[in-house]
Amino acid sequence: MSLIRIEDPDDPRIAAFRDIRERDLVGRQGRFIAEGRVVLEKLIDADPAAVVAILVSAAKAPGLADVLARAPVGAPVYVAEPTVMDRIAGFPIHRGVLALGRRRDRDADALLAGLPARALVVGLVGIANHDNMGGLFRNAAAFGAAAVLLDPTCCDPLYRKAIRVSVGAALTLPFARAASDTEMLIRLADAGFDTWGLSPAGAVEIDAIPGSVRMAAVFGAEGPGLAPALMARMRTARIDMAGDLDSLNVATAAGVALHRISRLQSVAT
Repeated sequence: MSLIRIEDPDDPRIAAFRDIRERDLVGRQGRFIAEGRVVLEKLIDADPAAVVAILVSAAKAPGLADVLARAPVGAPVYVAEPTVMDRIAGFPIHRGVLALGRRRDRDADALLAGLPARALVVGLVGIANHDNMGGLFRNAAAFGAAAVLLDPTCCDPLYRKAIRVSVGAALTLPFARAASDTEMLIRLADAGFDTWGLSPAGAVEIDAIPGSVRMAAVFGAEGPGLAPALMARMRTARIDMAGDLDSLNVATAAGVALHRISRLQSVAT
């Protein structure tokens, strides 16, 4: 592997890495930016063919030799001095590692059809905060979810900050978008999943959920949560809490719920 030195922040070879924050907002036409060593490792392990190019700080490059050696043939590895890299990105890149990836969008039906007989799916509705999205993917991966389904109003799991907060789980955990929140429930039912909506207004406490081999847990955005009309279409559960608080951060709630549901599922027959 040879490193390609970049000395001019306007070098056309690294145009895709330029002004990251602005391009995050307008979209990347089928590409995404991953940031940091751990995330790069996850990307290479999960789908090496998705790596389009890598840009690293000259100060970080020696310590990244083992990771960069695993980069796929054909994906150029650029190296720049920290000040040049900061000018390319448009802000200080403290982690010193950026990768340009190629999106591989999936069809929801095909994704569900390819899951094993015993599977846990996370459904997300109206999640607009990238920190929450990243946290949800991290928790889904931590508790063995096989896939994530999103409704059309959810933000992009492959937004740079969401990937970083997920510690790369957004790159390794398969996900797809359903045509609507209602369509998501229909697809899950057709695929044989017992679907539960998590809400402070849930009908039963989470410990009362019966385990089954195919389970889905659906979470809504903080504040509005799941719409009553959607909750009426599935069984619902809540996490009982002490004191005057009636809800948790959605990523925190998902961590609690998925821990419990995954244990119930593990002993289901």
